[in-house]
Amino acid sequence: MKTLYDIFSAFAKACLPLAGAFNKKLKLGAQGRERTWDILDQKVKSSLPKIWVHAASLGEFEQVVPVLEKINRDEYQVVLTFFSPSGYENKKNTKLADVVCYLPLDAVSNVNKFMATVEPSLAIMVKYEFWPNYLNKLKEIDCKTILISGMFRDKMSFNSWYGKWMIKSLESFDHFFLQNESSLTNLKKLGFTNASVSGDTRFDRASQLIERDNTVSFLEEFVSGKKCLVIGSSWPEDIVIMKNWLQENEKSSEYKVIIAPHEVGLSNINELEKSLGYFPMKWSSLQGCVIHDLEKPSTIVIDTIGLLTKAYSYADLAYVGGAMGTKGLHNILEAATYGVPVIIGKNYSKFPEASKLEDLGGLFSVKNPAEFESITNKLFEDGHFRDKTGMICGHWINSNTGATREIVSYLKSINEELILD
Repeated sequence: MKTLYDIFSAFAKACLPLAGAFNKKLKLGAQGRERTWDILDQKVKSSLPKIWVHAASLGEFEQVVPVLEKINRDEYQVVLTFFSPSGYENKKNTKLADVVCYLPLDAVSNVNKFMATVEPSLAIMVKYEFWPNYLNKLKEIDCKTILISGMFRDKMSFNSWYGKWMIKSLESFDHFFLQNESSLTNLKKLGFTNASVSGDTRFDRASQLIERDNTVSFLEEFVSGKKCLVIGSSWPEDIVIMKNWLQENEKSSEYKVIIAPHEVGLSNINELEKSLGYFPMKWSSLQGCVIHDLEKPSTIVIDTIGLLTKAYSYADLAYVGGAMGTKGLHNILEAATYGVPVIIGKNYSKFPEASKLEDLGGLFSVKNPAEFESITNKLFEDGHFRDKTGMICGHWINSNTGATREIVSYLKSINEELILD
């Protein structure tokens, strides 16, 4: 199977530019990977030891942020790689790394070239990024390697007949920092005990959000004391189930609504407006507005990136998108940290944090318009219920912090110079 994997990886490497002609994201990835070697050649400094950090996408990047903030950049150079365009395109200019690029595909030739260029002395993988050839090479060069916020499920490829050969690549990890006990149990079944349940670093990241200045003057004037629903990282499937409620609210102006779609391109915003059946005010058109202009609309669409976490601070209630369709549930912690109730769609079985918060009573899953309208109206109309539910969310965040502290302590035990005091 290893031989077949290598053949497929080499084939994928050769075909990626062609595949980009048929898919926008594949095209971004293909073009980005073409620039990877130039970026590495220009920015990797041989004078400093390197820490290689790999995050598949934007969500995984958020998980590693609290750790990146602790790395001593005077003594170490951080090389950050992404697999997905949604990660790289959003964070290619982050100040938390010295070099940011796409991860070349897991073909042997790419792996050998990447490792020879970067020469990492420490590798940090996030969640479940298990590329066999990269991992095997890390072990070959004796690079210290850890996994943070790791997840191991029953149905992962390691447990299948075609993926068992990849188990050996896990020997590259010196330590697995895992999110939950079930991951620890599943990892032990694979034969590994060099692991601990530290929790999810996203809780640490989320807890930091509430401590910063989240003031956005336009939103301050827009909400203007009214109760507010923030719809974060929405997809068309999410908007479909709330369309009727939003249209009725637009007529009554009873509540304020802030929509931050996951995709903010012009065509996506046009599709959103068509789905809504009315034309909300867009963030891009707010510049220069005065207060009385902002009192009129009931809905604002944030058609830019970077404002969602601050928008959540104005919420009395949050809907977090992705789970109504098959795109994957987005980050519920960013909303919950502000102590507001959270509503999501129906497909969230792969997101244990959602199930946990639902069990505690801070989150509600809906399957159709009737369920969305019912819980939304109840939360808005029953202040006691809304406050109680929000308190559950805030307490849940605070009681699950600490993963970063455990990881940083481990890294400091490797080398005190790694970590800032």
